[in-house]
Amino acid sequence: MAEQTTFPESTGTPGALPAGPPGGPGPAAEERPDKPDAAVVRDALGVGVAVGLSGFAFGVTSAGSGLSLLQTCVLSLLVFTGASQFALVGALAAGGNPYTAAAGAFFLGIRNAFYGLRLSQLLDLPRAVRPFAAHWVIDESTAVTLPQPTRRAARIGFTVTGLTLYVLWNLTTLVGALGAEALGDTDAWGLDAASPAVFLALLAPMLRSTVERVTAALAVVLALTLLPVLPAGVPVLLSALAAPVVLFLMGRAKGSSAGAGAGAGAGDDQGRGDSGGHGNRESHGADDDREDYGADEDRRTDEDRGNVAERKKRGERSV
Repeated sequence: MAEQTTFPESTGTPGALPAGPPGGPGPAAEERPDKPDAAVVRDALGVGVAVGLSGFAFGVTSAGSGLSLLQTCVLSLLVFTGASQFALVGALAAGGNPYTAAAGAFFLGIRNAFYGLRLSQLLDLPRAVRPFAAHWVIDESTAVTLPQPTRRAARIGFTVTGLTLYVLWNLTTLVGALGAEALGDTDAWGLDAASPAVFLALLAPMLRSTVERVTAALAVVLALTLLPVLPAGVPVLLSALAAPVVLFLMGRAKGSSAGAGAGAGAGDDQGRGDSGGHGNRESHGADDDREDYGADEDRRTDEDRGNVAERKKRGERSV
């Protein structure tokens, strides 16, 4: 299954966080304070126990879908990813073809391969350990590992989460399959919704920005819309189209706002040019007025001088 994804080789130096691989922790991650090992273990155990107990729901659902006790337990041991397992038994319970149900579960589990690409650089595990650790690359172990500030904390979180969840999931799967007959009609209990509900509880606090919330809401709408018309597992895969759709709409919105800003800037420049031209015209007019006023003053001065000279001449003649 897709969960058996081996880790790619890391180019980082063993024992040190990478300097800044694509999507990986940068230098700022090394500056964050170390998280106590006890706190990491506590968080990992909380997730592992909470989700591991939901294996009981899978055991009941699988047995109610017609799978034997051995088939149910082997499915949890080898596949070990709740979403793919529930998709498989749900398709079988609905009367789907076994090969189609297996294909849907496989494609739903491919997401773990992408988790492995990211965690391989962060954990940088020895090559001999990677095939075994790859089996624990699931939603919950990834959610606990990625936020850790150091490689040591990431390794502890990944190991404790994976081990706790694997052991509890398989034990509760066995208990659920054994007790399915005692519960009677398993559909009436709605236990197949337990694992998705736990996953949503883990995912909800991570949706902090408006873009993330809009993307998640659009994915839910797509999945619910396509659920009645497509085979089980396919609507979940197609709901991933919400991400590129939101990114495309954001790009168009930014482009429109940038164009509007450029147009407003051009209008401001034109307005400033018009006001500048008007100011220049007013300045030239003021200069012309000053020149006319100066010419009038000169004429009045000349006239005054002429009058004085005329009076002097009259006085001399009278004497």
